[in-house]
Amino acid sequence: MRGRHGNAARMRRIIVAVSGASGSIYGFTALRALREAGGVETHLILSPQAARTIELETSYTSRDFEALADVVHRENDLAASPSSGSFVHDGMMVIPCSIKSAAAIAYGLNDTLLTRAADVCLKERRRLVLVVRETPLHLGHLRTLTQLAEIGAVILPPMPAMYARPNSVQEIVNHTVGKVLDQFGVANELFTRWSTPRSVP
Repeated sequence: MRGRHGNAARMRRIIVAVSGASGSIYGFTALRALREAGGVETHLILSPQAARTIELETSYTSRDFEALADVVHRENDLAASPSSGSFVHDGMMVIPCSIKSAAAIAYGLNDTLLTRAADVCLKERRRLVLVVRETPLHLGHLRTLTQLAEIGAVILPPMPAMYARPNSVQEIVNHTVGKVLDQFGVANELFTRWSTPRSVP
């Protein structure tokens, strides 16, 4: 575990986990948005495959992700604080979440820190948001997602809203990240919110 500072005062804590699924930019944007929002201590878990996906998809490295987090945990460290229910925090997001990670969480495999920390969220009745990145979905995937919803996870796939008429990929990414932050009550202006359209004369 690496910490950015030694401040022991209780502040909001959110675990940000990045799996190896395509869409690592969602995780980077979430970390950056939480840093800019302030008042949130972020705990980062990067899967080994995430580091490879980051290099393939973006101009960033895993170190860039780590630089945005307050605390970095190694995924093979099952003794890290997020593995225990006694570690108080305000929830966890897996962004993006691979189907492999989703299945491991759904059935309580607890074989990595990512899946163990997610399982702890569920058993402690804390917010767990999964940005599941896969398409199309076969019946096995759908049953896995149903299982997750039944045990308390929030399934929040990256579905772009076209009403805002996005001009870039980053605007599309921002929309999903803003919706994720909404789940944790983190104020943000990452996307255009819907308002009642004016009547056409």
